Amino acid sequence: MTKLKVGDQAPDWEAQDSHGKTVGLKQFEGKILVFYFYPKDGSSVCTAQACELRDKYEQFIKAGAEVVGVSSDDAESHLEFTSKYKLPFTLLTDEKGKLAKTYGVGKELLFLPGRTTFIIDKHQKIAHIYSSLLNASKHVSESLEMIEKLKNEN
Repeated sequence: MTKLKVGDQAPDWEAQDSHGKTVGLKQFEGKILVFYFYPKDGSSVCTAQACELRDKYEQFIKAGAEVVGVSSDDAESHLEFTSKYKLPFTLLTDEKGKLAKTYGVGKELLFLPGRTTFIIDKHQKIAHIYSSLLNASKHVSESLEMIEKLKNEN
């Protein structure tokens, strides 16, 4: 498993969103991307994280950032999760864990998928990495702080 560091080029990827549409890293070139991996749609910590991202989504957009979530849940689960909590951002399906492996997001406590957030800058380099299985709120605050720093950079 690759261990990414701040300053590394973000690995390229393509995955399916909840509507079966292919989404890829190249679509976000020139924008800041909050690319976050989370364990499971509908679990308490994941729901809290998604809802906080939803509640602060306008701040992300105003700062020139997009938000994309990734879990191993299928498209139907993502559609239900998005609809139930009115999530305005894209959720990607990583059913075989390929994206998580590419980004070095391993299992926590031996079996739970990890919770890691990558901030990818406008040049598609890793600008920040934050990992915490239980402190979902800190993922959001760390992301907003980093985006504020990055938004005025070329």
